[in-house]
Amino acid sequence: MRKLVYRYFPKLLRAALNNDRKNVEAIALMIGKKLKKEDPEVSAEIMKILSCANVGADVLRSIDMSPVPVDRETRRQLVNLEEPLEIETPILRKNIINELLQFLHERQLIDKFLEQNITPSNSILLYGSPGVGKTLIAKWLSYKLNMPMVTLDLANSISSYLGRSGQNVKSIFQYAKAQNVILFLDEIDAIAKRRDDATDLGELKRLVNVLLKELEDCPVSCIIIGATNHPELLDKAIWRRFDRSICVPMPEKAQREELFNRGLGPKKLEIEDGVVQILVDGTDSLSAADICKMCEHIKRRIILYSNETVTTSALAEYCEYVGLKTKEQKVKLCKTLKNNGKK
Repeated sequence: MRKLVYRYFPKLLRAALNNDRKNVEAIALMIGKKLKKEDPEVSAEIMKILSCANVGADVLRSIDMSPVPVDRETRRQLVNLEEPLEIETPILRKNIINELLQFLHERQLIDKFLEQNITPSNSILLYGSPGVGKTLIAKWLSYKLNMPMVTLDLANSISSYLGRSGQNVKSIFQYAKAQNVILFLDEIDAIAKRRDDATDLGELKRLVNVLLKELEDCPVSCIIIGATNHPELLDKAIWRRFDRSICVPMPEKAQREELFNRGLGPKKLEIEDGVVQILVDGTDSLSAADICKMCEHIKRRIILYSNETVTTSALAEYCEYVGLKTKEQKVKLCKTLKNNGKK
């Protein structure tokens, strides 16, 4: 039966990407009916979603959530909502993973904490360079806690009109408090800059004050994750509002090796170990996101050019990109690639 259901997925995808709502609903209804005996829970969820859509209600009601907040004037959504999806554990230093696991453990024991009048952690501030994995951490926590994640939409939340930005921030926090969600304040420095900025006319200070109050009033059931690439810009009082402040650094050699192993996957067997090791050693200036992007480029080239010589030359193209700092490193890489190409 499950194999028969899978056959409808391409049709459903085509209809969805073609904005064909009528066919999306028809195909979903068919899938729901066919799953009724084999997987009644999924079938019931599909039927509930369709029921909400047919009566004109927001489909978020099918997971007992209210529609996301909107700006009163523009009617644009103030947050973006993502349901939890399974993702691999981020490749991070052991001490950071341990701290995140401890946070998850605290959330599992929340009732025991409250019984003993102890306040469990409910907020994390992540800071570090772009591409180190802050957003990935938030999505992973969403998956592990099985909680949807709502992300602050800066473009729609920050207004040039006096006082409206503060009203929007209040609306966002009211929504997060009322729902079982993770509120992700990405680029939090945009709304939490230091209040000693002499160029500010006062609106920013008022916005920071609103944010501080909302953070302070958040119940333990509400999880807040902030992220910034510029921790030096944050108001000092913001740091005190978060239970945990975690610096996410650039990947060390051990993490870079894991990133290459995961990123290249089976294609790593088509590259000599020595070459990959030199790439690991030469990428100390790259973020995790850069290394992942590099792996995708390498895999594409391996598929485009199947012979080994071209494979190694594809790696050679990254000699400058990987940020090799010394002449000796560059010579070593080039010699290794040249020797590998002759084999």
